Amino acid sequence: MLDQDTFLTTLYVTIDDFCRLSLPKETAHPGPSASLSRSEVITLALFGQWARFRSERDFWRYVTTCLTHLFRRLPDLSQFNRLQRIHYRDILAFNQSLVERMEAQNSAFEVLDRCGVATRWCGRRGVGWLPGVTDKGYCSRLRYFEGFALLTSVNPEGVIMGFAVGPASAKDQPLAEAFFYCRHAQVFPWVGNACHSGDYITDEGFNGKQRHENWRDWFGVEVIHAEAGCTRLWRRSIASMRQIIESVHGCLLNTFRLSSERPHDLAGFFARLSSKVSLHNFCIWLNRCLGRASLAFADLLGWR
Repeated sequence: MLDQDTFLTTLYVTIDDFCRLSLPKETAHPGPSASLSRSEVITLALFGQWARFRSERDFWRYVTTCLTHLFRRLPDLSQFNRLQRIHYRDILAFNQSLVERMEAQNSAFEVLDRCGVATRWCGRRGVGWLPGVTDKGYCSRLRYFEGFALLTSVNPEGVIMGFAVGPASAKDQPLAEAFFYCRHAQVFPWVGNACHSGDYITDEGFNGKQRHENWRDWFGVEVIHAEAGCTRLWRRSIASMRQIIESVHGCLLNTFRLSSERPHDLAGFFARLSSKVSLHNFCIWLNRCLGRASLAFADLLGWR
């Protein structure tokens, strides 16, 4: 278990080294200097995703009360949220650097699955804060809900290789097809890069022989799942390989507070989601450095 200051220092040094070596130098702007550097913004953006903080306001109260010895000049919360949205691409780039550092693309396969992210009680009247972006859908965990559908791709060790977000009503197959296209065309950084094998383990929601043939021809991917009529041993093997993504979704939803997201703005939600994914992969990398199990997050950090 690491104490809080050691964890934050390790996180900051890792991010600062990445920013200095891999990102262009920050451009100077007229007026007073910024209260937080780019490295400090990314560090706080990732640290603020722990479920120990009930909300963004709770996190910022904690920072301004307990972390002033590490961050001397702190803006108000609204300014920090703007900085977090500005630097979300840098957060995604840092996440991709962690994936490459852990050599996650050398994995034998990736596991692809979708989970529901509720942003509003589906029984409420009105259109909510994000009309046209969120809608009503169904997932096995939440049943009927209103919010987003989060598609994630993870390797067998639990490293999140890429993710995508769609409306809750999006079906598995078209969401996966859009994900494969974005990876193939390299149009969005959050989808990441595929592992070298190009194999994906999925559940029955991604079935469809013609779709699989099209994906193989168009994107060079091979979708592996338990087909109708296959043996019990094969079904058990597929279920065993898919278990890792259930653990990853549990970490995102509970350990990193994704289940309590109630966004008012799409850019803010995406910046926080990118921070959660980056914190998840950083914790895996740190656990490996400490000789711990990859997903042992519960006792990684000792809180004050």
